[in-house]
Amino acid sequence: MPAELIVAETAGFCFGVQRAADLVFSCLDAGEPVCTLGPLIHNRQFVEELAARGVAVVENPSEDADKRRIVIRSHGVARSVYDEMDALGIPYTDATCPFVRKIHRIAASVPEDGMLVVVGDETHPEVQGIVGHCRGEVRVVSSPEEISAIPNEYFARKSSLFFVCQTTFQKNVWEKCAGIAKKVCTNAKIFDTICNATSLRQQEAARLAEKSDVMIVIGGSHSSNTAKLAAICRPFCRTVQIETASQLDPADFVGARSIAITAGASTPARIIKEVHETMSEILENQNQEELSFEEMLNQSFKSTYNGEKVTGVVTSIAPNEVAVDIGTKHAGYVPLSELTDDPTAKPEDIVHKGDELELLVVRVNDVEGTVMLSKKRLDAQAGFEKVMGAAETEEVLDGVVTEVIKGGVLALTNGVKVFIPASQATMSRGEPLEGLLRKQVQFKILEVNRQRRRAVGSIRAVLRDQRKELEEKFWAEVEIGKHYTGTVKSLTDYGAFVDLGGVDGMVHISELSWGKIKHPSQVVKVGDVIDVYVKDIDPEKKKISLGYKKDEDNPWTILQNNYSVGQVVPVKVVSLTAFGAFAELIPGIDGLIHISQISRERVGKPSDVLSVGQQVDVKITELDFERRRISLSIKALLEEQPEAEAEAEAPEVAE
Repeated sequence: MPAELIVAETAGFCFGVQRAADLVFSCLDAGEPVCTLGPLIHNRQFVEELAARGVAVVENPSEDADKRRIVIRSHGVARSVYDEMDALGIPYTDATCPFVRKIHRIAASVPEDGMLVVVGDETHPEVQGIVGHCRGEVRVVSSPEEISAIPNEYFARKSSLFFVCQTTFQKNVWEKCAGIAKKVCTNAKIFDTICNATSLRQQEAARLAEKSDVMIVIGGSHSSNTAKLAAICRPFCRTVQIETASQLDPADFVGARSIAITAGASTPARIIKEVHETMSEILENQNQEELSFEEMLNQSFKSTYNGEKVTGVVTSIAPNEVAVDIGTKHAGYVPLSELTDDPTAKPEDIVHKGDELELLVVRVNDVEGTVMLSKKRLDAQAGFEKVMGAAETEEVLDGVVTEVIKGGVLALTNGVKVFIPASQATMSRGEPLEGLLRKQVQFKILEVNRQRRRAVGSIRAVLRDQRKELEEKFWAEVEIGKHYTGTVKSLTDYGAFVDLGGVDGMVHISELSWGKIKHPSQVVKVGDVIDVYVKDIDPEKKKISLGYKKDEDNPWTILQNNYSVGQVVPVKVVSLTAFGAFAELIPGIDGLIHISQISRERVGKPSDVLSVGQQVDVKITELDFERRRISLSIKALLEEQPEAEAEAEAPEVAE
């Protein structure tokens, strides 16, 4: 039986290393001179590739005399290094792994009278960088025994104790160290800072080694995480640690029936592929003399297995599938449903003949000699790793809402469908979700279940962060009298709340209209975009009072510009009192017709002569704008009428 060759799913660049490499390539693509602070990753071959593209390595900022852009590697550096680059005026790009940066924040929070215990290798650059962010005392330990050796009384003298771990440290050793720390340091704060990708890589390596005859571990000779992978595998099977395919010795694999390959986080995919291809050739050569043509054919069929990652070349494109050559006797094909999630897409829109694709084996049919492949699922696997990383780093992801389902929506990002509950889909509860369908959205990952490959996200968390930024900007710039364009958010009996872009202000009902209104809905409605200005602010209570009425609409201004004493105008009686009647001169302004000015005859009570709603002509006898008092008179008009009539009836005198 031929040997089985398996490549670990987690082999190769981790999230942080890939990010660092991408940042360097971005600088190169932009034509910017660049160097790295120390070797970018612990892989000699990759560093040599960068050197061939002009990327130099400096050990400290002062060596960068030309002030090229320095890329800080994923291991991170001490706070003093940033200060030195700032002082020298050297531009830099920070490629520190987000998981390492999290430890930096923890270290920086340790008070001067506190203590930080770092579990890891004190010579490792990551550990050295962590130490450089702590103001208090720091102890670096590498084993449970070293923690036990520290007297309990020593810990007791510290105001606070923090325990962290090198991200690439061996998981089981850290767990033992953490267990001892909990027993001897009752006041300790223990942070499990082992990178999730590292933990998963170590777990997968242990599982593969347990069921394999030989384990191949690929990585730089100075790579800490590669060395730990090899150490984890050795108790289970023969373990071969190499840097490149050229170091493979066929003698190491004689008689082996199951061989597994894994790689450290700093190992490029190119090297892993070369090792896989070389191992395949070694195994084929070892079995070639023993195999007949038929046996070799069957062997080629069986060399492809479900879940394997393969590289294929597109040979033809049909309406519902793509034919692919994966280098075996199997006829490979990718159904349209395994090519994309987009129901409107056509195969020719996505791939072209001759394209090289990374694919996942879904189903092998040895009888028919076919293998069904999936691009979508492999993309989803890689995408899920990005989603996992985003959950740890709180990175904001971009996606498209593809479905509205019971309880929320599904958003597609990096080939992964993320469930966003209704409570996390909008800023305000109760908003309809249908408006999000097929919309571009941003969200954070709240929860990830790796086993079930499910993730839960929150659009609301991003909106909340954005609103906070807008709020801070608003309060930094706001001043009384400043005008804003806002959207009416809600109405109450006493006013309207207006969204000013991250901050809500209130327009009191008295500020909505110059006239009397019973409810704000008489002037504005929810969703209206209105112009307002700041009347008053309370930064402590975060309260903003807004004005809406415009000076040009002030009825007293209108009155002053258009009316004068002695003018005769029509009015409407709006109310009756014992001393007279109030009549509306213009909307928002009433004048008083005193009981003595209602008629030439004595009036017992105003209601004997006038009624509410009655239209009458009056003469303006007083306009007091300072006291906002207006006096009107019907009597003055009545007294003028006989005089006018007499003048009209007087005989003409002949000249």
